[in-house]
Amino acid sequence: MRKRLLWILLALSLGISTTGCGKKEEEVSAPAEEFSTEDEILAEEPEEEPQEEEEEDEIAPDGMYRSELTNEWISVDLQEQRPIAVMVDNEKTALPHYGLSQADIVYEMMNSTLNDQITRFMVLIKDYDSIDQIGSVRSVRPTNLMIAPEWNAIVCHDGGPFYINTFLEKPYVDHFSGTFSRVNNGKAREFTEYILPGDMDKNFRNTSVSREYNEYRPEEAHFRFASEKKPVDLSGNIGCQDCTLVDLPFGHNGSQLDYDEASGTYLYSEYGGEHRDPGNGNQQLAFKNVILQRMEFNQLDDHGYMVWNCLDAGKDGYYITNGKAIPITWSKTTDQSRTIYYDMDGNEIKINTGKTYIGFVADNRWSELVIQ
Repeated sequence: MRKRLLWILLALSLGISTTGCGKKEEEVSAPAEEFSTEDEILAEEPEEEPQEEEEEDEIAPDGMYRSELTNEWISVDLQEQRPIAVMVDNEKTALPHYGLSQADIVYEMMNSTLNDQITRFMVLIKDYDSIDQIGSVRSVRPTNLMIAPEWNAIVCHDGGPFYINTFLEKPYVDHFSGTFSRVNNGKAREFTEYILPGDMDKNFRNTSVSREYNEYRPEEAHFRFASEKKPVDLSGNIGCQDCTLVDLPFGHNGSQLDYDEASGTYLYSEYGGEHRDPGNGNQQLAFKNVILQRMEFNQLDDHGYMVWNCLDAGKDGYYITNGKAIPITWSKTTDQSRTIYYDMDGNEIKINTGKTYIGFVADNRWSELVIQ
């Protein structure tokens, strides 16, 4: 018993800690060898496991359900409809973009090692028929054909390098290529392809691609969403910091996200100006959630073609929402498996209801990322 008392006194003397944004209170427990008899072990009061509060069952508005992409209420008529993943050119000549402010999830990633590592968007849209114009549409890369399947999304693009051919042959990859409308916008032809009303119907009629989820539908929800009544508060998480600015190390276009406290969203800018969508009342691109993934890549040739190592585990990242940021790790094991994001305690994170920006940041430029 004397030995046990000494361990307890030692634990109490070391167990004083502080809490706040960036550090959780640490519990100090004595090692198991302090117990000298089975009776002493049985005498200890068992600690109760913390219970998560049960959320009250929601009553859905008539004809509505929560979107699997944003957790927002949308028409139940869309429940079985697969999202599309549209490749959108991000060269300055392609601006302004149409339809991006209405997208559910926007990926941005380096598309070529040339031209100061120019980026391209892949935008996921569930209710695409409600958008008058999406694009401009450009070519696809192998990485996109490894990410889209985790959503069972139909990839919309205009061709691509021969490196994509083996991926297009995968049974879980569906795509439409070069089958959309041309808009006379006074630019070179490569910047004139857009998805207009009726284009998707035409593609479904002319192919065997299913508009609805098929046998490759994800088996589980892609994100864990927090209740709208109890949104995510990152303050108690390990490594939490204030975040009103995300300055991404994308040299060509200078992507930046600024926190707007009034709307509780991060507003996107590039090329030194606000990203506005003339197809949606000139709204600025805005996100409730920002997820950044540190990632390695392999260059495929001297022409700048490359592929991201998006199948990996334990890599660094950040989750950002409501003016706070926390470090995370991420993992993805197969093309079809979802990317899972973990906090520093090893728990899968919850994210808030709303649109999400996901940025792939090259491992060799991660140190240039600014979060403040």
